[in-house]
Amino acid sequence: MLFSSQAFIFGFLPATVILVMAAERIAGRTLAMWVMLAASLFFYAWWRPPYLALLAASMLGNYLVGDALMRKPSRPLLTAAITVNVGLIAYYKYTAFLIGVANGAFGIDWTVDKIALPLAISFFTFQQIAYLVDVHQGRLKDRSFLNYCLFVSFFPQLIAGPIVHHREVVPQYLRESAFRIELSNVWAGLAIFIIGLYKKVVFADGMAVYANAVFDNAHQGPMLIDAWAGSLAYAMQIYFDFSGYSDMAIGLARIFGIRLPLNFNSPYKATSVIEFWQRWHMTLSRFLRDYIYIPLGGSRRGDARRHVNVMLTMLIGGLWHGAAWTFVFWGGLHGFFIVINHGWRAMKRRLGVIDGASPWHRAGARILTFLAVLVAWTFFRAGGFADALQLIAGMVGLNGIALAPRLVDPTALIWLAGLLAVVWFAPNTEEWTVSAISDDGATPSAPLWPRFRQWLLPFGAAMAGILALIVLYRGAETAEFIYFVF
Repeated sequence: MLFSSQAFIFGFLPATVILVMAAERIAGRTLAMWVMLAASLFFYAWWRPPYLALLAASMLGNYLVGDALMRKPSRPLLTAAITVNVGLIAYYKYTAFLIGVANGAFGIDWTVDKIALPLAISFFTFQQIAYLVDVHQGRLKDRSFLNYCLFVSFFPQLIAGPIVHHREVVPQYLRESAFRIELSNVWAGLAIFIIGLYKKVVFADGMAVYANAVFDNAHQGPMLIDAWAGSLAYAMQIYFDFSGYSDMAIGLARIFGIRLPLNFNSPYKATSVIEFWQRWHMTLSRFLRDYIYIPLGGSRRGDARRHVNVMLTMLIGGLWHGAAWTFVFWGGLHGFFIVINHGWRAMKRRLGVIDGASPWHRAGARILTFLAVLVAWTFFRAGGFADALQLIAGMVGLNGIALAPRLVDPTALIWLAGLLAVVWFAPNTEEWTVSAISDDGATPSAPLWPRFRQWLLPFGAAMAGILALIVLYRGAETAEFIYFVF
């Protein structure tokens, strides 16, 4: 069930709000939490009911291990649990890929039946690994089974994040206001949700048409304008697709009085690749840093070891995104960019160079960062290395130069110019609306617009109208979010 589908917007969401509100009014917060848990499990089962058993088994097994670690920390038990969790992802996500690697390396011809990838397995597994590590390190003491199950399966963030920590959300469950449907939260959450919905169905899905037209024909060697149009279209598609999902998840949680951490903070405004990863999929970056990079040694053992750790972390991050060498290369390319970034900063420190704060300096750094990210996205999206190289060759003019695009409509160039202006200069969702960030996140400055107390009713009516128009405009045409396959 997609957040952007009519079934969700006009069926599941209002029914869940009504049931949670009724449960909270009748019997209090605990019953409301049980209703929310049931709704979240139903939401997951909608996709493919048999895999609900996998999610339930994963939650029960990790809860029992966590309870045991809470009573007596044990590194062997923690290691075994992490191995099982990672093995579960490896089986469903990488079996065919690993068999293909073995076939190529040893000249054999093993085959395997296609294994359906369970929805959100990477997200709920990573979340539980972080939980187990935190329990083993003595950071958590809550042993409530209900709290734990809701922490894992809460439907706004279950499918594609944010990847939350137990200590971020469970203390919110314990507040009297949790899962109490309040008008201010509903309007604030609805506003954020609708902004995300607009990003997804208008911008992201609109750009997908142009990106697909170029990438699906990359083997033909797109010329200069087509190659740039296709690469930029995909950069806009994945930006607004993931930014839209993150907004929708944060908005939905806010409706129920829960604040999820910021996951997406205008990454194309970054002036370095290091900063890009501090803004893009922020909770995944945090997970990779805290549970892979730092355990590998981080920067504690000198620059050379730090560079190795960065490369290993980003290669793992690339492989997490997909079972293909292009994803691994994408991660390695970002690792290489980060290493270069660190080296550049170190050289400037040795030379006593102070970064300029002029608009021209920042604009140049932003454009250079964006170009690096754009080249990496080409490998991320392409069907293989040959297609990616054809796109890059086209971008530098090696496939020829035409006066007009041949694979995309010329109006795509106007759209792309407008969206580039949006991602580079416009305030993001959190800057335009009430902060939706958890207590330990970086809270932005006061919202520019709207002032919800002053404009509550007219703004709510406007948002509801926009929501109806968007859904009716798209009808039954709903495209999956890109990150659903990860």
